[in-house]
Amino acid sequence: MTRLVYLDTCCVIYLLEEVQPFSALIRQHLANNLDAILCVSPLVRLESLVKPSIDGNQALVEDYEIFLADQQWLTIDDNIFTRALNLRIKHKIKTPDALHLATAIENHCTEFWTNDSRLNEAAKHLAVNLFQTPSQ
Repeated sequence: MTRLVYLDTCCVIYLLEEVQPFSALIRQHLANNLDAILCVSPLVRLESLVKPSIDGNQALVEDYEIFLADQQWLTIDDNIFTRALNLRIKHKIKTPDALHLATAIENHCTEFWTNDSRLNEAAKHLAVNLFQTPSQ
């Protein structure tokens, strides 16, 4: 079975900006999940490019563009907006989070890698908090 893994923006930022200890944890998780097909959306691109663009860090913008281009791109259509609306209403999550989850769900992702434990209930079986220890 193909494992489609949606990367929440935080994972991409931690990885590319070498935010420790998160970057090392993501790299380890990637090494342990070589069969995973990593998926992103235009929303991941938008969110990850904001700060380096504001800072004028063109090298980092290019690093993001290269990394993102190598992943499987998922589109955001009207069905995803409808699902996001329902997720936002039911679980009281932020609009970007609802869009990320809806994109993963509608595109049949098997996992949703994040650092946001608040998404666990809304994501149900998809959510994998890469940074949460079993006792948390």
